[in-house]
Amino acid sequence: MFYQLFRNLSVDVPGSGLMYYITFRTGIAFALALIIALVAGRKIIDRLQLLQVGEIVRDLGLEGQMSKKGTPTMGGIIIIISILVPCLLLGNLDNVYMILMLIATVWMGAIGFLDDYRKLKYHNKEGLKGKYKITGQVGLGLIVGITMWLSPAIVMQENHEVIREGAHEVEIIHEGTLQKTPQTTIPFVKNNNFNYEKLTSWISDKEAAKTAGWLVFVFVVILVVTAVSNGANLTDGLDGLAAGTSAIIGLALAIMAYLGGNVIYSSYLNIMYIPGSSELVVYAGAFMGALVGFLWYNAYPAQVFMGDTGSLTLGGILAVFAILIRKELLIPVLCLTFFLEDLSVLLQVSYFKLTKRKYGQGRRIFKMTPLHHHFQKAGDPSIQALLNFPKRPIPEPKIVTRFWIVALLLAAITFITLKVR
Repeated sequence: MFYQLFRNLSVDVPGSGLMYYITFRTGIAFALALIIALVAGRKIIDRLQLLQVGEIVRDLGLEGQMSKKGTPTMGGIIIIISILVPCLLLGNLDNVYMILMLIATVWMGAIGFLDDYRKLKYHNKEGLKGKYKITGQVGLGLIVGITMWLSPAIVMQENHEVIREGAHEVEIIHEGTLQKTPQTTIPFVKNNNFNYEKLTSWISDKEAAKTAGWLVFVFVVILVVTAVSNGANLTDGLDGLAAGTSAIIGLALAIMAYLGGNVIYSSYLNIMYIPGSSELVVYAGAFMGALVGFLWYNAYPAQVFMGDTGSLTLGGILAVFAILIRKELLIPVLCLTFFLEDLSVLLQVSYFKLTKRKYGQGRRIFKMTPLHHHFQKAGDPSIQALLNFPKRPIPEPKIVTRFWIVALLLAAITFITLKVR
């Protein structure tokens, strides 16, 4: 709103030129989101307490678990409001990337809200049926994937290395024409580019092959949105875990967006140039500010939980953000924490069913899943878990801090992979 206002003003207002700088608007968006989360957060928590919107907790034998009973949930509303307000005020609302991020925020927030609402209404942990959540995630994937396919505003310039003859100098250039292709970034490969159309190059008709390449891209988008959203949802089990981890991932994606949206930096670092994507940095500023502000109340011992309103939204936001800057294939490294949480549940359930059919009694791989609960639970031989260590439960704040450290390490490794070719 302010961006459009200052841009369209015929009168020169002192300081209005600052609105043209991505870094300035990002800084203001971060600060504004943080303030909104701190101020509005307190009022929202009080309101949730008044409405008796408390967390439903099952006794799983975890230290300090039952003390969380009755803690206000649906705190993801704080995060969503703190993101939307700065973006609407400071973002370029004509930018297709910003529009898609706002849609993703509201879309996943609505799904998470319905999930939390049903849990509270019927006083159980079931919430919205899985098929409906998956349908919502697939729907968002279709919106993002098809928009990237059909929108003329979403283009890129591929980077190439040019070695000058008779010299050892390597020059990075970008093709002069903007391309409309389903390209993405992959690690360990020269120029770091991969075109999904290569997977359909066996089709003789070139137009049909191109269309099929985009269809493969849309399928990958759906897969990434679903996987990351569910992974973030499972990670939200300890005070500050999902919020802190998501903020670290968001920071890494923000840096990638800033570099990829600047033709000079993208040439220097030999990465594809995506015109207009730098606007996403403003969104990332609001995103990180909202999470830092939310942590004020969500850090151990939590005064509010984000619920599925927050966790499903965080995963959807990170997935769509990575897809828009063509970094979705780096997600397995950058969001490895989320995937390990997903994988631990999948392996646990599969192994339990397999051993129950074979031995008549189910056995486990982990003491408890999702993975963070494995470290929180004391070792017990009666559980018959393949991994029964550590014997003593690790305090919740220490588990969360260590997961944050792992997230920082994964972010660093993600950047390193782009330079190892």
